[in-house]
Amino acid sequence: RTGVVTSSADSLQIRMFGRGAHGSMPEASIDPVVMAASTVMRLQTIVSREVGPTDSAVVTIGVLQAGTKENVIPDDAIIKLNVRTFDKGVRKHVLAAIERIVNAEAAAAGAPKPPEITPLDRYSLVTNDVDATEKVVDAFRQNFPDDSVEQTKPTMASEDFGCFGAEWHAPAVYWFFGGDDPKVYAKAKKQGTISSLPTNHNPRFAPVIHPTLETGVKALVVAAHAWLAS
Repeated sequence: RTGVVTSSADSLQIRMFGRGAHGSMPEASIDPVVMAASTVMRLQTIVSREVGPTDSAVVTIGVLQAGTKENVIPDDAIIKLNVRTFDKGVRKHVLAAIERIVNAEAAAAGAPKPPEITPLDRYSLVTNDVDATEKVVDAFRQNFPDDSVEQTKPTMASEDFGCFGAEWHAPAVYWFFGGDDPKVYAKAKKQGTISSLPTNHNPRFAPVIHPTLETGVKALVVAAHAWLAS
C-alpha cells in the first residue's frame, strides 16, 4: 500500500514513589501499588474519552511491578507502557495526557515526590512512497500469482524501518509476506477467523519454513531487480 503502513510507537517507563510500611500498618504508608493501580485504570480513559472516534490510538500497559513480599508495602512501583498512533497531533495529545494523569494520580495519593517518566523506545511512522511503491508492486505482480499480491490496511504494528525514511528523507517501501501454512490460512480466511492465527510475539507463532523462506527471498530479489534493471 502507499502512504502510512505502520503506526508510530512510544514506550515509557513510569516510576511512582510512595512510602513503604509493613502490611499490618497500611496507615503508615503511602501505597505505590494502589497509586499505580489507579493510574493504570485512569490511563484507559485517554483513548475512550480524549481521542476522537475517527482517530486511532492504543495505550497498552505491559508491565506493572511493585514489591517483593506479600506483607510488605513497597516504596515504589514501576509501570511500563506503549503508545501507538497514526497522527502527530494525536500522538502529542496522548503523551501529554499520560504525563498529566500520572502526575495527578501521584499528587492525589500524597506521593512524597513526582513520578519519574523515562522514554524507552520510539519508532516513527512507516510511510511508503507512492512512486516507489507502485514500481515495486508492478514488479511483484509480474513475478507472483495475482492472488498472492494484496493491498494491506494500515496496522498498529510498528517498525524501526520507519526511522530510515524519516531520518534520511528517502523514499521507502515496506511490505509484508505471510508465513502461515497456505491451507490453514485459506481455511481461516473462509471462516473469517484470520485474526485468530498466531502472529509475531505470540508464543504459538511458528511460520512454516517452506514456502515462506523462498517467498521472502524472491520478493527482495524482484524488488531489487526492478530498481537495478532501470
